[in-house]
Amino acid sequence: MNATAKKASILIERTYPASVSELWELWATKDGFESWWGPEGFRVEVHAIEPKENGLLHYTMIADSQEMIEAMRRGGQPTSHEVRARFSAFSPQKALTITSIVDFLPGVEAYESHIEVLLTPLAHGAHMTVTLHAMHDPETTEMQRAGFTSQLGKLDRRYMK
Repeated sequence: MNATAKKASILIERTYPASVSELWELWATKDGFESWWGPEGFRVEVHAIEPKENGLLHYTMIADSQEMIEAMRRGGQPTSHEVRARFSAFSPQKALTITSIVDFLPGVEAYESHIEVLLTPLAHGAHMTVTLHAMHDPETTEMQRAGFTSQLGKLDRRYMK
């Protein structure tokens, strides 16, 4: 990745009153991943998850609120799409990187997208650092940031009661 793209990467941090193991399960198990992945108004169905380095992560992102279904249709977008990714780095209970193929954007040549996760134990919980690497343009990078922040809202509500 070039220096410009690295500068455009987005760092998102959260501290939760949960153990590293609990947070790890959210990233590395079918039930955990399905419980929160996807922006508000979307859900995922995991078809395969192999929690290991170079392990497969295959899921379908599905618009599941009437508002999102209508928005996707108005925009000429499908209401669901399959994602094939892999755990390109994997250090159990510590860190992982999900590498996805972005191949669903009209007029944009397919490319890889990377999300890095680092989990750090604390005395009363765990700290999660997520790095979203820049997409192909600033607008899509901002959409990625907004979408990921939206899905983190699901975890915020779960742990920040």
